[in-house]
Amino acid sequence: MSVVDRDDLPAATLYVVSTPIGNLKDITLRAIEVLQHVDLIAAEDTRHTRILLNRYQISTPTTSYFDFNKEKKLPALLEKLKAGQRLALVSDAGTPGISDPGFKLIRACIENDIHVETIPGATALIPAIVMSGLATDRFTFEGFLPVKKGRKTRLEQLRDEPRTMVFYESPHRILRTLKQLLEFLGDRRAVVARELTKKFEQVYRGTLAEFSEQDNLLKLKGEFVVIVEGKGK
Repeated sequence: MSVVDRDDLPAATLYVVSTPIGNLKDITLRAIEVLQHVDLIAAEDTRHTRILLNRYQISTPTTSYFDFNKEKKLPALLEKLKAGQRLALVSDAGTPGISDPGFKLIRACIENDIHVETIPGATALIPAIVMSGLATDRFTFEGFLPVKKGRKTRLEQLRDEPRTMVFYESPHRILRTLKQLLEFLGDRRAVVARELTKKFEQVYRGTLAEFSEQDNLLKLKGEFVVIVEGKGK
């Protein structure tokens, strides 16, 4: 039974709620309580989020909020918050606002003096770099590289980066990205992780040169985290 009820949550608040990146057990008790008692959950994919909600018997209504409808949905969500409703923002996996449109809603709330509260939890970034074995004292998170425009410029800017670099990548671009990292950065130690926290979690360790020849990576599904050592490390 929950230790809070709906009235314990401040009105007119956006709750940024981290959800599991794979294993549904990786959710905090506080996240469950908030999702149970908010008025509405804004989800990247309502069907995906419903799997998690059903697991924990959460019946809170959901609405979609993703990259291609954010401009249309954002004003309506702001109006609900201004009217005193409590909203939770979730992504398909991990912490909203990291490499997804969640930051735009968060920024809009701040600009409109709407309270924002973060419910911390899972993210693919930290587990990946911790298990990489590469330097973790200083690192830079680069997220997804630009698909076309600005991609070469970004890679050139990273050529002399001394910190460990962390990238996200999709399965159909992973091999291209690894080859371009080799081209622009030179051969370096790297780690490629996929399906973190899931049954078929895989972590590959090697060099960019070795990875650029692994055509079998194209056959793997799921989003990847790529960690590359900094220059001179």
